[in-house]
Amino acid sequence: MSAAQKSSPWLWIPTVYFAEGLPNALVATVSVMLYNDLGVSNRTTAFLTSLLYLPWVLKPLWSPVVDVLKTRRGWIWIMQLLLAAGLLCVALAIPVPHGLPWTIVFFILLAFSSATHDIAADGFYLLAPTEREQAFFVGWRGIFFNAGKIAAQGGLVFIVGRLAQRSGHPALAWSAGFALAAGIFAGLGIYHRCILPRPVADQPKIRPAGENCFGGFLETFATFFQKPGIVAMLLFVLLYRLGEAQLLKIIPIFLHAPPAAGGLGLSLEKISVIYGTVGVVAFMLGALLGGWAVSRRGLKFWLWPMLLAIHLPDAVFLWLAAAQPENLPAIGAGVAVEQFGYGFGFTAFMLYLIRLARGPHATAHYALGTGFMALGLMLPGMWSGWLQERLGYKLFFLWVILATIPSFLVATKIPLEPEFGRRQTL
Repeated sequence: MSAAQKSSPWLWIPTVYFAEGLPNALVATVSVMLYNDLGVSNRTTAFLTSLLYLPWVLKPLWSPVVDVLKTRRGWIWIMQLLLAAGLLCVALAIPVPHGLPWTIVFFILLAFSSATHDIAADGFYLLAPTEREQAFFVGWRGIFFNAGKIAAQGGLVFIVGRLAQRSGHPALAWSAGFALAAGIFAGLGIYHRCILPRPVADQPKIRPAGENCFGGFLETFATFFQKPGIVAMLLFVLLYRLGEAQLLKIIPIFLHAPPAAGGLGLSLEKISVIYGTVGVVAFMLGALLGGWAVSRRGLKFWLWPMLLAIHLPDAVFLWLAAAQPENLPAIGAGVAVEQFGYGFGFTAFMLYLIRLARGPHATAHYALGTGFMALGLMLPGMWSGWLQERLGYKLFFLWVILATIPSFLVATKIPLEPEFGRRQTL
């Protein structure tokens, strides 16, 4: 057996999940900062960057293709090289006159490549490590995924902000930042081409002659919608983050907007530290605490505290918009409180997706659940910029608080066993 075949999980799990988190943040969050910094309206920025969630909405529809056409190992490093090419195209398009419309095309391609990489990476994780290694690294996956987010929203945005400040050319600074990200992914693709193990089970699935693949998919799809209580469960998935989905697109814009326009007027460097680093770390701590808490008492016990935790801290941004403080520690503390609550409350959401997927088609149904999760982010995000422009920041943040009410109402209707979520019942 070659060295690559028996390579330690420490050599590839951290880098694969770092490579999963980095493009997710670039597409979902850094793109918002890019367009906002280059003068695109809030309405257009929120609409276009929310539309980029579409590949994750549709991911369950083409995930079987990943199983059939190539090994998951091959998909991983090929997608990383495609991500490198797509990021380089974004970098080249940014400073070109009339090049911004092209960047959205490249971002869409990046989103599809990133979603496909997610499918392959998660599938490979189920094949390459032993069951003991899978159990050990399950928490580390989230840590390295979020490390990728910090690298994008924190490190890369900080570099862009510093370059823009020194050069006076924001477009060139953003171009250099995305070129750097392209180089990172080119390195990751080459590295994983060499280091990823080659598990015997990682083979393209060969379907028996005469098997009706489309009919099997339709059957799996139909059984998903035949689950008892499916309407309430899907409403819960779609509405749980109705307020947060609108907030996510506006937070970086609000932090960067000048005080005269109702924002806080923070530089990109300060946003990268406060939101891209401190905020992500606070989210991770909240999620870790949430996972520990549910494992002790079950999801039903913690559901309402987690609903309150994810929604009530949204009021932090109403205070920030009203007071417009200049004290950076105060702003950072406010963002940290909101993101910690988001992480703690997000635990309930992700665990309920597992509850939703239970049954003979758990993997496919979980993928469908995550598709509805992405839809629940995409649709509210698309109108958030338009609504903010009409209401202003203070009234918009008040609306976000009111938009959390439907999730409390639908939470009273979802099926949920008292013991679900405890360590022995997951």
